[in-house]
Amino acid sequence: MRLRVVCRKLYDYVRCDLKEIAFPSSLPDPPHFKKRRKLTWKERWLVLKEASRLYAASWVRDIGPDLRPNDYKKDADEEGEPRGGNGAGGEREPSTLEDLAVAARGGMETLRPALQRVYMTRASAYRDALRNFVAGYQEGLKQVMERKERKEGEDESQSERQDGVFGKPR
Repeated sequence: MRLRVVCRKLYDYVRCDLKEIAFPSSLPDPPHFKKRRKLTWKERWLVLKEASRLYAASWVRDIGPDLRPNDYKKDADEEGEPRGGNGAGGEREPSTLEDLAVAARGGMETLRPALQRVYMTRASAYRDALRNFVAGYQEGLKQVMERKERKEGEDESQSERQDGVFGKPR
């Protein structure tokens, strides 16, 4: 009899509890959550194809229009030149990221000046922003002080007028 009880408890543990421990069920969705419809096999295929195209394109060193949505390619073909181009026949100044990547390939001797340029650029931008902030703050402070002086002047002139009409209290 005891063997039967032990076997039943073991069977129930494996059937219910162990399954819940190994593969826990998720919490129910909140009440405002709307379930999305399941994708068809054709839609799944298209998603897989696009994801694999983007994944394969991400392995290329030159990250270009291949990683952008297809609309970008269509717009660039219609315009005749890529968006954001300066019209200099493909000649453009390398971005900071590209500059750092090239410098990193060259080793520490080339990386140090590139990083110094980046830090100096950021420092000058920060300094200029701080100067503009201080100038704006001082200008606003000056306006507030002028308004305050004008208001005090008006209050004094009103009190003088009242003193002139009623006489100074003694």
